[in-house]
Amino acid sequence: MPANPAVPAPPVAPISFEDTQIAFESKSDADLRKMYALFAAMNNGSLVKAGGGLMQSALKFNFPGTKFLIKHSIFRQFCGGETIEECKPVIAELGRYHIGTILDYSVEGTGNDRSFDRTRDEILATIALAATTPNIPFSVFKVTGLMPTALLEKVQAGAALTPTEQATFDRGRERLNALCVSAHQHGVRLFVDAEESWFQQTIDDLAEEMMRRYNDERAIVWNTYQLYRHDRLDALKAAHDRAAQGNYYLGVKLVRGAYMEKEARVAQQRGYQNPINANKQATDDLYNESLRYCVQHVARISLCAGTHNEASSLLLTQLMQQAGLAPGDERVWFAQLYGMSDNLSYNLAHAGYHTAKYVPYGPVEAVMPYLLRRANENTAIAGQSSREFRLIQKELRRRQGRR
Repeated sequence: MPANPAVPAPPVAPISFEDTQIAFESKSDADLRKMYALFAAMNNGSLVKAGGGLMQSALKFNFPGTKFLIKHSIFRQFCGGETIEECKPVIAELGRYHIGTILDYSVEGTGNDRSFDRTRDEILATIALAATTPNIPFSVFKVTGLMPTALLEKVQAGAALTPTEQATFDRGRERLNALCVSAHQHGVRLFVDAEESWFQQTIDDLAEEMMRRYNDERAIVWNTYQLYRHDRLDALKAAHDRAAQGNYYLGVKLVRGAYMEKEARVAQQRGYQNPINANKQATDDLYNESLRYCVQHVARISLCAGTHNEASSLLLTQLMQQAGLAPGDERVWFAQLYGMSDNLSYNLAHAGYHTAKYVPYGPVEAVMPYLLRRANENTAIAGQSSREFRLIQKELRRRQGRR
């Protein structure tokens, strides 16, 4: 059903992201105390910086007990397990609270065909599991897990590929197509993650090629837009126009972005304008305007708001109401990272909105770069770790007062 502001909004359960009883319903008192200690540590930037280096060194030299300590602390908080099988209890637990799981294979490839094939096969396994598991609404992958970054960049720069490079690029495209074929056959939605701007256009072109092939009946392939880039809303609008002209559906995941410091550094080194917005307010405004655009064009666009921002999440619920979209409309989803922003995920799901968690998995040693990024982000994002910490404190006090 197209969005129509004239349609009365369906009745919606009240939602508050301050409701810690719902947010932490799945956590025992012991779980909360462990989370309290972990986020307290992540409030200390110096500790995070020093501890990350120590953990990596200890793993490298196989220091006794290091892997066990990591796996039962920061890894347990932010990852589902080392294998798909180990993730199944997390999938079931989230499912009990009507929250979907997006299995995110977070092992960074080594850049050769064997590594790329292994990543393809792992993503195919997540698609196969999603096909038989109602609690897994999406699969996800990075294009750089399937082909060399240097080739993506060279294609974007318009440089001619050698015959060997062209063959390598074609093998990467075939891996990508294999994922999309499987997703289409199984009816599983598939996210293409966004990456750095100097090869993102190549990724966009590949994603759009797959949408033209496989999104003829509904959005199977979804592309990702990083709204900290000032040109992304224009790119989204242009993609929508091409989808309308080509008569296929557009799958859109909106995020704020993950490479801000790197983008600024590379832009300065290479002498071009920084593609990142001048300030956070500009990013917030662009993100929210993109939400409005997607809801206005929901007849063609399916949307996932991948955000930990409470104001944007609340805005999307309001936009849905204004457009006459029920909370359970299959074209609109919310997503957060596992281990973070449970006040959003659990309260949205409790109110009937389609909600999912990105659940990274992989061997502890291989997932360490991801874990360190989570720790650094929680420290660097103003108030993020403090926000998680305060909500945990609030729930512990509520439980103590209840007794």
